[in-house]
Amino acid sequence: MWPKPPKRPQVQTSTDTAEHAGTNAVVVRRVLGRLREAGLLVSEKGHAGGWRLARDPDGISLADVYLALDERVVSPKSAEDELHCRVESALHQRIADVMADVEQHLINRLTETSIAEIADNHTH
Repeated sequence: MWPKPPKRPQVQTSTDTAEHAGTNAVVVRRVLGRLREAGLLVSEKGHAGGWRLARDPDGISLADVYLALDERVVSPKSAEDELHCRVESALHQRIADVMADVEQHLINRLTETSIAEIADNHTH
C-alpha cells in the first residue's frame, strides 16, 4: 500500500470568497492582501491558484486576524486632536486610556480562539 500524499491546503479564489460573502471581489482582495502581508495567507498564481492559509489554522488566532486587518478600536492621536481646554483634554486622555485597556482585553480574549475552532463550530 502506498502512503497517501499530503493533503493540499484548500485554495480559494478572491472571486469565490466575495460571492460567498456577498461583497465585491476588490474589497476581498484588499483584505486578503493585508492578511498575506501579516503572514496569515499566501497567494498562488496560475490556473489552479488562489489564496490559502500560510500555516495551520490551529496556529492562527482571531487576534492575529484582528491585528493584521489594522481596524483598531482606538485610533492613534494626531496633532489635530490637540485640545485647548485642560479639562476637555484630560477627559479625552482618560477615555483614550480606558479604550486602550478595553482593546487590550479584546486582543487577549481573541488570542484564546483559533480560526480552526471557529471553522469547527460552524460545521457542527
